Amino acid sequence: METAAGLTFRDATDADVDALVALIESAYRGDASRAGWTTEADILQGQRTDPQGVLEVIKAPDSRLLTVEREGRVVACCQLEHRGTHAYFGMFAVSPALQGAGLGKVVIAEAERAARESWGATEMHMTVISVREDLIAWYERRGYRRTGKMTPFPYGDERFGIPQRDDLKFELLTKELG
Repeated sequence: METAAGLTFRDATDADVDALVALIESAYRGDASRAGWTTEADILQGQRTDPQGVLEVIKAPDSRLLTVEREGRVVACCQLEHRGTHAYFGMFAVSPALQGAGLGKVVIAEAERAARESWGATEMHMTVISVREDLIAWYERRGYRRTGKMTPFPYGDERFGIPQRDDLKFELLTKELG
């Protein structure tokens, strides 16, 4: 789907894996991520994802990896997974060079619309590292609520990064989809 902002939304394919891994890594890890505000470089080193992890999302039943292009270049993505009455939102990345210009708001709004229309989802769920106060505040401005429900960070599994502190956990955020 093409939008007024010159964005094309589509489901990822196997051919997108390398571009998506590069986008996700650039948004969260290493010095390149510091160009944007979503960096996790100070709390996590190592990888954020890998080709196998992205391919698993693309191939999973009841899952979509929404890919956003501008002028033929992948500029953002997010995972949507159908989980009964709610949808799970994850693997959200916006190119660091484009962060702060409203692209993330457009992508999350399209993800919410798609979850409602495709699956009849009445609620969106996501998990965010609880120490990411700036990111949680951004989601709260989009209507998401903190639940206080925490799940442990997968310490020792370097597929999710190498923690730089010992207090990481994920908090569940939810939003009613009206």
